[in-house]
Amino acid sequence: MDATTIGAVLALIGVMSGSVVAYLGKRGENATTRMNSEIDQIQEERDGLRKELGERNARIETLLNQRVTDQETIARLRITVINLGGDP
Repeated sequence: MDATTIGAVLALIGVMSGSVVAYLGKRGENATTRMNSEIDQIQEERDGLRKELGERNARIETLLNQRVTDQETIARLRITVINLGGDP
């Protein structure tokens, strides 16, 4: 083999390895982009779930307060029925 052929083969090997590196680099970039997108979606879902949980907890608190109020009303009504001579 003469020097021109060896140079051409080496250039071909360089170009092919450069192409492989560029291909793998682009795949890595795409994977990173997809991963960032997925993480953003997960964080948005988490924030939505936290909001729903806060609303649920507020509703539970309201219902518990209403229950206490209802129990107090029932107790007062029982006392009134007993005072009036009835059987609760």
